[in-house]
Amino acid sequence: MTKAELKEFLDAKVLEYNHPIFLEADPIQIPHRFTQKEDIEISAFLTATIAWGNRKSIINNAIKLMGMMGNSPYDFVMNHSKDDLELLSPFVHRTFNGSDLAYFVSSLQNIYKNLGGLEAVFTEHQTKDSMQPAISEFKEVFFELPHPNRTQKHVSDPNKGSAAKRINMFLRWMVRDNATGVDFGLWKDIAPAKLSCPLDVHSGNVARKLKLLKRKQNDAKALQELDKNLRKLDANDPVKYDFALFGLGVFERF
Repeated sequence: MTKAELKEFLDAKVLEYNHPIFLEADPIQIPHRFTQKEDIEISAFLTATIAWGNRKSIINNAIKLMGMMGNSPYDFVMNHSKDDLELLSPFVHRTFNGSDLAYFVSSLQNIYKNLGGLEAVFTEHQTKDSMQPAISEFKEVFFELPHPNRTQKHVSDPNKGSAAKRINMFLRWMVRDNATGVDFGLWKDIAPAKLSCPLDVHSGNVARKLKLLKRKQNDAKALQELDKNLRKLDANDPVKYDFALFGLGVFERF
């Protein structure tokens, strides 16, 4: 397949999967339940945090989590009491448990009260051509309060070799425009050109079959390789191909 043929093929798959019907079985449906910017951001961040494993389980647990926060995540983050945090203790999704969640809520409160919110933190630390350094800086900020050591594993760090799939997915949701009703386009001061594909087993396997990726591990180096090749197809919006790679892998068993 030539580069032109590959681009034509993937662009067609983007059109097919970058569509509201995509929401029906995807965790991004959770932040779509909200209208206030901060509710969208916080619900999206928490949903992305638990977005590994079975997608039905992810969605069900994210719905449960929003319910535990009174379906008002921003209000809960800003105004919770110690007793409110204790009510979160039964929550569990795989290895993410109630103590992790309690710290996440406390840290988000710090970020919104003292640092201008999630958008401000990521925007401040962006670099000229990538959001990966900003993700590393975000982790530093996120864990500046006293916290359980175990909780750090739930925020990835590209500087330590991670592909940071879940945060890259969260950034896609926040930054890419909402022209198709899938992503939100809430954050206007970060260019989509800087985004990276949420690299997981599905997108990685498809990318290798299409010769967009040679590296076997789904790590930070693989993400750099994939970024480089997707930018050759669309320098302004490379992460739109996440829809094509994911759709081909999950829905078509490509």
